[in-house]
Amino acid sequence: MSTVQELFLKGKSLLKDFPNPHLETKLLLLFCTSLSEEQLFSSPDKKLSRRQDRCFFKLISKRQEGFPLPYLTGSKEFWSISFKVSSAVLIPRPETELIVEKVLELSSGGDETIVDIGTGCGNIAVSLAKELPRARVVATDIEQKVLDIAKLNAARHKLTSITFSQGSLFSPLKRLQLNRKCDFIVSNPPYVSEEEWMRLPREIRCFEPKSSLVAGETGVEILNKIVEGAFPYLKPGGCLLIEIGEGQEGKVLSFFKSSSNWAEVDILKDLSGIPRIILGRIQENSL
Repeated sequence: MSTVQELFLKGKSLLKDFPNPHLETKLLLLFCTSLSEEQLFSSPDKKLSRRQDRCFFKLISKRQEGFPLPYLTGSKEFWSISFKVSSAVLIPRPETELIVEKVLELSSGGDETIVDIGTGCGNIAVSLAKELPRARVVATDIEQKVLDIAKLNAARHKLTSITFSQGSLFSPLKRLQLNRKCDFIVSNPPYVSEEEWMRLPREIRCFEPKSSLVAGETGVEILNKIVEGAFPYLKPGGCLLIEIGEGQEGKVLSFFKSSSNWAEVDILKDLSGIPRIILGRIQENSL
């Protein structure tokens, strides 16, 4: 049987070719031992069981094969909240937090209706529901197995204000009779082209769900549908916030400009200075 320190040193050595072997080894050890971080580092000589040894080296081996760390531990942090994830859902990215940040900035904090299209593990919907307890949040996804994971995440955080509805794009909104009732519609949709997909790192291409990443030949097909379809469901003055891929801002802006319904359209950049979110606001006097 190995000690905590022995496993930690072995893990760091085995993962030395990864960007952050110290952090990844720590997270795998925490997962396999069920120890707290404080316990992990305050008891370096603690003997671990054979079961814990086997669990650790099994996951180290899978990580060496390229399995994403969040799929191995079953969790990923987003907006300082822990989310359950599996290979059925896209792993939340930190740049998507910009959507949550902007909605909170624009929100009145009152009885607003917020729709998250293509919710995945529910990271945007759950984060907004926690921050805006008076809001009605609707989370949609085309796949029921994905919605089941989002529901688990809502339950883990004791949130009852989220309505989950299965369907493609705006079909759940029509079914829920949300015409002209939404203060915010947000989405992190697929926006990768088929060509870009082939160039993605193996860790993404071989393990994350292609349907959550690839929109079609050009990558902007679903973005176009969301911009075109949002207007009937937004209140006058309501906002659409969508995440886009690098270099797509010009094309997506053209989708907004093709309609006179939008009073203003802004581009929000992520921490790397890359245009990441496009925000469109409906005319206040639109019918």
